[in-house]
Amino acid sequence: MAKESEAKSQEVSSGFNPTTFFQETKDELDKVVWPSRQQLISESIAVILMVILSASLIYLVDNFFSWAAMQVFG
Repeated sequence: MAKESEAKSQEVSSGFNPTTFFQETKDELDKVVWPSRQQLISESIAVILMVILSASLIYLVDNFFSWAAMQVFG
């Protein structure tokens, strides 16, 4: 039991090991389920459309409040 804790403390205190880091990074990236080309395109289009819709709504609300402010204070 004491040898296990010494080994673990040596692993932690040994510092950063680039080889281990890149191997573990590669192992994690192998677990990722990447989207298909069609899925990527359709979801990208959906995001672009939502951004356009949100920006348009914000623009219209801003113009409305500008108009209302001019009516009240102008």
